[in-house]
Amino acid sequence: MIKGNIKTSGFTLAKRKELTGDDFYDVKTIGNLSVAIVCDGVGSADYGAEAAKRTTEYLINNFKIRPKSWSIEKSIKTFVTSINAILYQESQINYERSELITTLAIVVIEGHRLYGANVGDSRVYIHRDNLLNQISVDHAMDEKGYENVLTQAIGIDKDVEIHYFENTIQEKDKILLCSDGLYNIMSEEKLEENISLDACRLVKKASSLVHDNLPDDTTAVVIEILKIDEREILKRQALPIPEVLKEGEVIDGYLLEKSLIQNKRTWACKKKHKRYVLKFAPLEAENDITMLDLFVKEAWNAKRLKANYFPKAVIPKNRTKRYYVMQYLDGESLEAYIQKKQLSVDDSVELAKTLLAMGAYLVKQDLVHGDIKPHNIMVLKDSEGNLKFKIIDFGNITEIFSTNSKAGTPSFLSPQRFQGEAISETSEIFSIGVTLYLALTKKYPYGEIEPFTNPYFKEAQKPSKYNNNIPNWLESIILRAIAISPDKRYEHYSEMLYEIQKPEKVKPYFNENSSIIERDPVLFYRIGFTLMSILNIILLMLLLK
Repeated sequence: MIKGNIKTSGFTLAKRKELTGDDFYDVKTIGNLSVAIVCDGVGSADYGAEAAKRTTEYLINNFKIRPKSWSIEKSIKTFVTSINAILYQESQINYERSELITTLAIVVIEGHRLYGANVGDSRVYIHRDNLLNQISVDHAMDEKGYENVLTQAIGIDKDVEIHYFENTIQEKDKILLCSDGLYNIMSEEKLEENISLDACRLVKKASSLVHDNLPDDTTAVVIEILKIDEREILKRQALPIPEVLKEGEVIDGYLLEKSLIQNKRTWACKKKHKRYVLKFAPLEAENDITMLDLFVKEAWNAKRLKANYFPKAVIPKNRTKRYYVMQYLDGESLEAYIQKKQLSVDDSVELAKTLLAMGAYLVKQDLVHGDIKPHNIMVLKDSEGNLKFKIIDFGNITEIFSTNSKAGTPSFLSPQRFQGEAISETSEIFSIGVTLYLALTKKYPYGEIEPFTNPYFKEAQKPSKYNNNIPNWLESIILRAIAISPDKRYEHYSEMLYEIQKPEKVKPYFNENSSIIERDPVLFYRIGFTLMSILNIILLMLLLK
């Protein structure tokens, strides 16, 4: 399974010809964490398999609900101590001896850091630069002949000794978690030779070495680091967030000249006679991990999304404060522009093409902008005086089909977004349609919607009512884009872009309440003519009687 920057695989085989064994494993992605667990139920205990499964599920479920303020170390140690106490006490009550017993190997990956622990003799290895290193510690006796006798296990005693470890991971690292069934058959040299295999082939390779007659249950989980998550590296940088920023202040060589927004976190500045924009993290990010995550994600998106629709952005390597740098755009927002005058039809077509191309670019990366509106669009002029547009505000860019995203401004949200539906191409197309309607008419199609309200949508007025320069084909495109029902709206950016580029292909759009004369005047007059002819014939026949 490939999830983000990590590829994982897991596999288990029961010993000999048995259908089920005492081992249990799981690998889960939980938020920004990757959690892998291998448990080996102790065979001498009657309920080892149950202990292995319950320990794995308990740890996974608790990582799903762990307090965000807890460190990974605290989480691992607390959860392991807790499941140990649960299994030990339950055994004493039900069996008057320890029966729910299992070993444990757990690894948690966050960004470029690996956190792990083991209890018993299930192991964790890291393979790097063609070398395999064990980073867990076996809790087993050293005496010859007693190597498989455990000194520690989950559920064996009321107290548990946890071996905890951390490491920095690198691109192309491989992490192996396994039960003793694997390494008792395959030496470290053999494991080193075969770790490039996925878990399934690795376990089957071990089985083939003993003619598919495994002496013990054998389990492996292999984690391959495809790429380090840069967001986690950025988040962990110890950078202060300036509380007060003042005009004339110099930060890392950037001279702050003018605050661009009211909260004074975005500044126009100058460095070596060139102009830039500096965006600083909000003060709340100092103590609020969610706010910090959002800002880091914003900066990371600004840096990596390299397309003509966006201003260029960088995150300086040697910065001393938490901010990122953007290209300075010499223009004004579309919001400010349309306060003075409506956008022309030609410029509106150019705007539509830009927004749709931007949307298509983002969706290829499974993203959407999330807050398309005139405030987030800059109006620039090229060398010939033609209007060009760039989209700003990386803070709301989110994964497509996200249902928990709060991105967006009420007046530009589709009716379905108010009902909690996932953000999608069609909901973004609605925002594009509202933006075009507003730019051409200076009016909102469904009125200006206040935050925290549940609006009622009724059919919008035709934009040509407020601007008679709008051609019929463009009006139909806008009305289809802002249709209340998603079934009547464009489903994909490409569909709307095709009609913008080929006006002659655009079919007239009519709402459900349109009369037949509006929908098809030719058909209306044809039916009318037919009815009148029939009526005249009837009258003529009556007169001839």
